[in-house]
Formats: sequence, C-alpha cells, structure tokens
Amino acid sequence: MNKYIAEFIGTFFLVLTVGVTVIKGDPGVIPPLAIGSMLMVMIFATGHISGGHLNPAVTLAVWMRGKLPASDVPGYMIGQIVGGFAGAYLVLFMKGNPAVTPMHFDSPTLPLIAEFLGTFALAFVVLNVATARANASNSFYGLAIGFTVVSAAFAFGSYSGGAFNPAVSIGITAMGLSTWANLWIYLLANFAGGAVAALIFRVVSPDDDVRRAVVAPRSSAD
Repeated sequence: MNKYIAEFIGTFFLVLTVGVTVIKGDPGVIPPLAIGSMLMVMIFATGHISGGHLNPAVTLAVWMRGKLPASDVPGYMIGQIVGGFAGAYLVLFMKGNPAVTPMHFDSPTLPLIAEFLGTFALAFVVLNVATARANASNSFYGLAIGFTVVSAAFAFGSYSGGAFNPAVSIGITAMGLSTWANLWIYLLANFAGGAVAALIFRVVSPDDDVRRAVVAPRSSAD
C-alpha cells in the first residue's frame, strides 16, 4: 500500500503543477521548467518507496521490462490516476473554476505522433537510467527523467500540449485544457510509447537482467 500512496502523492503534485502553471499562469518557459522540476523532485522523493513512476505508461514499460510484478500494476495505475484527478480538481478550486479554452486538433495525426514520441523518450530514459544494471545506484536518474519531460515539452508541446502521461492526460481533461473527445489520442499514444520503449530497451540491452519478479523501487535495481 505504501507504494501506491507514494505514486498518488507524486502524481498529485505533478498534475497540480501542470494546472497552476498553465491555467492563468506565466507563459513561455515557466510551465515546462516547473513541471519537469516537480517531476524530478517527486521521483527522488518516491523512488525508494515505489520506484517513482508517477505515470501509467512508465508503469507499463517497467512491467514489460520485468522490474514490476503484474500484481502491482493495477495499484500503481489507480494511485496515479486518482492522484491526477485530485490534483486537477484542486487546481480548479484554487483558480476559482476558471473558464478554460480547450486545445483543438484539426487532425489527430500530429498530436498522436507528438505524444508517442514524448512518452517513448520518457519511458526509454526511465528504463535506462533507473533500471539498467550499468546505472545501478546512480544519483542522476531523477534529474535525467525530469529534464526529459522539459525537453519533450519544448519540442512537442505545441502539437499536443505535452502530457506524455495518461494520468496527466486525464488531469488536463478534467481541468478543461483538453476535451474528453480527445482523451483517446493521449491514452493510445502514451501507452504505445511506453510499450514500444520497453520493447526497444530489451532489444538494445539483451544482456541486461530481466526478471519478472523483481520489485520496482529504485534501490532494488541491480
């Protein structure tokens, strides 16, 4: 249960930061830097408890890589999604339920590509810096993961809004930054990006230990 609580807390603060910086917030570089920084510190805070996934697509990738038992996957994802909803509704309360103009996509193609690429990059970095034996016990994994989100937000945010995370996708939809009709774009692209990252990791790191029963926390990576 502690792992699921940690995932809830980390994802809650991540989505909260998205909302308070984007809705009536400072434009430009501030939101990506704040969001990536919050992700970084929450990964460091929760890594020793749950592995600091804070993202259902990352949880899928870590499970496919063999570093998370299947029995933990539902609890992780529920904690993340509930944390996303909680963060979103607190934003609306703090902002006074503001009128928000949701993103509009002329076609799903570009946002699908953008979300897939951003999530793939994020999950691939997570697998390599936080689960690979060569990087065991390193001190930089949270920084690398957080700045992957910063970089991906700058690169792809104008195409999709830069969620790269199903819990964040649900959160921005609940806040009105996106529409429920667009949610399938995010979910499909995010989970596909995480899954493909896991498959590619196993191809490019064939000698890395892949044991289905290894528990998730960062300290357990060997």
